[in-house]
Amino acid sequence: MPRFYCDLFLAPGHVVALPDAVARHAIGVLRLRVGEAVTLFNGDGAEYPGILETCGGKGATVRLVTRIEAERESPLPVILAQGISSGERMDYTLQKAVELGVAAIQPVTMRRTVVRLSEEKAIKRRAHWQGVVNSACEQCGRNLLPPVAEIQEFVAWMRGFYSPPHPEEGLGLREQPLINPSHVSHSGPLPLASLMELPSARLGGPTTAAKSPLAPLGEGCLRLLLDPEGDLFLRDLPPPTAPILLLAGPEGGFDPAERKLAHAAGFRGLRLGPRVLRTETAALAALAALQALWGDFA
Repeated sequence: MPRFYCDLFLAPGHVVALPDAVARHAIGVLRLRVGEAVTLFNGDGAEYPGILETCGGKGATVRLVTRIEAERESPLPVILAQGISSGERMDYTLQKAVELGVAAIQPVTMRRTVVRLSEEKAIKRRAHWQGVVNSACEQCGRNLLPPVAEIQEFVAWMRGFYSPPHPEEGLGLREQPLINPSHVSHSGPLPLASLMELPSARLGGPTTAAKSPLAPLGEGCLRLLLDPEGDLFLRDLPPPTAPILLLAGPEGGFDPAERKLAHAAGFRGLRLGPRVLRTETAALAALAALQALWGDFA
């Protein structure tokens, strides 16, 4: 049954006018006709089966029949902090990460990030990435939308994991003006605070409000840095009892000073076998392996 994301109030018995883009796809691409069954969802955790009631040049409407609570979220909450890659690589990574159950995505600019974004382009790119995530949810059946957080500059983001005010001193790192600073969030991982309350409850851990930049990720959060030179393997890890924060580099990988800064912030270097993986492969391989060990692939 075709599924469509609609940022609208949905309830059984209501007749919903599909957004123009959704209507065009349903009628022009999928060739749906009056009387056919469809499913709508709006990110509230449920899905709403219905019947296409009208379709034509002025759009389409769906009469919603019922509400179904379909739980398709992984019991293993993983946040992906992804070094921004160029073009289709980033889209591919986000799309497949959603299919693999990622809980949220944090885009990060690093020294070797190729993409340079103005403020206007950064806003559009983030909206585009959220659209990629929403479309992936349509395809894979998820009814909760993993949020794409504000783009963060790596050094400023790392600062949120430290008690010292300037942990990068002595490592040769400064904040990189890769995009307009007025759009980059410099508050650490706080954009994920509301998200992390839910996974903590899923894992049976405490659900606490953010009292510091570190609080949203929990005191016991497992921080993993994907590193082909890392000394940690998945077989070395005990089953996690808190959310996982997975850090993956951009096309050129991590700058040595960035790697040192991450290690000092509590990230452990995780090696995925003897081969060097591309940026669009590394995070997905790690997500699949984590799901196989402790998530809903097990």
